[in-house]
Amino acid sequence: MFDVPRPGVTYLARLLAAHRRALGTPRRSRALTPVRQALLVLCWFRGGSLVTAPARDHAVSRATAYR
Repeated sequence: MFDVPRPGVTYLARLLAAHRRALGTPRRSRALTPVRQALLVLCWFRGGSLVTAPARDHAVSRATAYR
């Protein structure tokens, strides 16, 4: 359960998707979808801890989470 309003997650996910399109990133080339990436980032900011816990929760490597 995450205590950030859905519109905030959706807004960040749309920004991430637009940035990926601007870069020309191919579809399905990232480990996380824009929504899951937004959740990872927001969890990391809310937790105030290292990125290792959100990375583990989203089943990606620590290196991927830092990128």
